[in-house]
Formats: sequence, structure tokens, C-alpha cells
Amino acid sequence: MSSLGKKYIMALTGLVLVGFAMGHMVGNLQMFLHPDWINEYAYKLQHLPYGLLWIVRLVMLSCVTAHIATAILLVIENHRSRPEKYAAKAHMQASFASRTMRYSGGILILFIVFHIMHFTVQNIHPEFLELETELVGVGTIHHVYDKLQAMGHTQVHDVYSMVIHGFSVQFWYVPVFYFISMAVLCLHLMHGISSMFQSLGLRNATWRVYLDRAALVIALVVFIGFSSIPLASLLGILEPITPLLAAH
Repeated sequence: MSSLGKKYIMALTGLVLVGFAMGHMVGNLQMFLHPDWINEYAYKLQHLPYGLLWIVRLVMLSCVTAHIATAILLVIENHRSRPEKYAAKAHMQASFASRTMRYSGGILILFIVFHIMHFTVQNIHPEFLELETELVGVGTIHHVYDKLQAMGHTQVHDVYSMVIHGFSVQFWYVPVFYFISMAVLCLHLMHGISSMFQSLGLRNATWRVYLDRAALVIALVVFIGFSSIPLASLLGILEPITPLLAAH
């Protein structure tokens, strides 16, 4: 595959991943509304028809794998094609974000694995699996509440309390790791989004400044959006509605 083809893959998979990050952030920010909002949202995701949740997961896994593999191939290709003096000069001219892309990418892989184990699989804190609460019917769309009420119960997994417990002072190292990871993600997005426009042929001398500013704004919005939840949990702004039982 040509270098241009690899750059297109990087750009397109990056676009999908940025879109997913933005959507995931918006969904998570429902934490600042009534607990029903995030609990109904999580219930609906877990009960999507036709296996759509697993389709989304497979698409995201494919994009992450393709993004990482293509990035490695491009790094190897660049090292082979550039003379040593030119590579040193290019390194000096490159921004901090671009020089640290491979390291930030590695940290983000570790973060994704930890995040899945922490809140999705919940094997780091198995006691999270026991957190349940009653919906009271004030969430986003009441068909979940109505459906469960018709079945004789409105009990769901308490994702709201799980997230707050996961970011509590008791587990202070978790929010610290999240803050660091979100800062790294911010740097990664700043360079990645700008490079994505360049790879797609949408970045020129006229638009460069505007696109770089747009990349900075998107990166900061993602950082603030994701970091606000662990920060609010640490400060006690968000409080759990279900107590956390001791691990067995």
C-alpha cells in the first residue's frame, strides 16, 4: 500500500474515533442531570436490537487496530526513507504534540484497556456489578421506565453510582490516571485532527490556521468534558445514590 493510502486510512479511522469520542463524551455528560438519564442511556445501549452494540464495538476495534497498525507502518516507512540529517531537522521543527504521537498513542491504548476493565467488564471492582437502583421515570425517554414498569419492576444497573464510586477519593489514583490520559488525548487530538485534514487534502496555507484552531478547540472540549466527571466526583459535586458494598 502506498504512503498516501496509509495516510487516508489514518485519517478516516481517526475521523471515526474522534466522532466516537465526542459521542461518548456527550453521553457521559448526562451524569450531571438526574441519575435516570445516564441509567436509562446505559440500559438502552445494553439492549440495542440486532446485536448493534457488538457491531459498534467490532467497528471501533477494527478502527483502533487499523489506526495503530498503519501508524506503525508509517513510522517505519519514514525512518527508512529519510536521511539522518533530514530526520533530525524535521524533529526539531515538529511540534511537541507531533513528536510525542507514538508515546501518547501507547498511553491511550493502556487507558482504553483499563477503561474497559474498569467500567465495562467491571473486573477491577467486581462489586460494581451489584450496584442496582430503581428508575423513577424522569430520564431522557420514558419508554424504558414504562417498559420495565409494565414488567413489574423498574430496577436497572446503577451506572450513575458506579461511575461516582469509581472516581471517588477512595480510589484517588483512578481519576488521576484519567486526568493524565485525557491530557494525553488532548495532545493526540491536536496533532491528529490537523494531520487528518492534511491527509484528506483539505488543509492549505489559507485554512491551516483555522483548522489548527479548530483542532485545539475540539481537543480542549473533549478534555474538559471527560475530565469534568471525575473532578466532580472527587469534589463531592456528584454523589452516589447507591452505597458500595465491600468486595467479597
